[in-house]
Amino acid sequence: MLIDKKISNFLDELASNSPTPGGGSVAALVGTLGAALISMVSNLTIGKKKYEKVEEEFKKVLSSSEKLRNELSQLIEEDVKVFNDFMATYKMPKETEDEKNIRAEKMQESLIKTAKVPLRIAYKCLDILSLSKEVAEKGNINVISDVGVAVLMAEAALESALLNVKINLKMINDEKVRIELSSSIKEILLQEKGQKEKVLKIVEQKIK
Repeated sequence: MLIDKKISNFLDELASNSPTPGGGSVAALVGTLGAALISMVSNLTIGKKKYEKVEEEFKKVLSSSEKLRNELSQLIEEDVKVFNDFMATYKMPKETEDEKNIRAEKMQESLIKTAKVPLRIAYKCLDILSLSKEVAEKGNINVISDVGVAVLMAEAALESALLNVKINLKMINDEKVRIELSSSIKEILLQEKGQKEKVLKIVEQKIK
């Protein structure tokens, strides 16, 4: 699994002439970094006398951020799988009319799957953004800058994931699916709007 490789090996694969891992996997990886930083700040808040009033809250935050980290780790791998499946479908024979029809149908099925994985990544990153605000407001001030990094990672991952949805969206023929995916993109962007700025404002105020 990619997540089990050394960073140097992952980067070598990323820089190679293979299309996988690609932008979708990178988006998921960056999302895991954001989630991991939220977990770190939570762990450095839990058990500290100064923050004992929010300890139970941060135990819940930690549980949520670790769940997101695990889910995004799995999505690194899943993004590679669906794209490799798409490439295999692309190479299907298309000599006869039947072969062309079967290939076209399978291509559409594959494109939808390839679009839905980065969409899931974007939704997970939206959850990280939401957690970041609570952590910035109440977490250990000694590591408040790490919350800022977490929110920047989450937004970068979210925006990156949506690019991967959009590039597949334009090739999907099913109008109902296109509308659903477009609606999800709009919903995510609406919920994302201003979240990074709010968290960074809190962070900046606390590090002055």
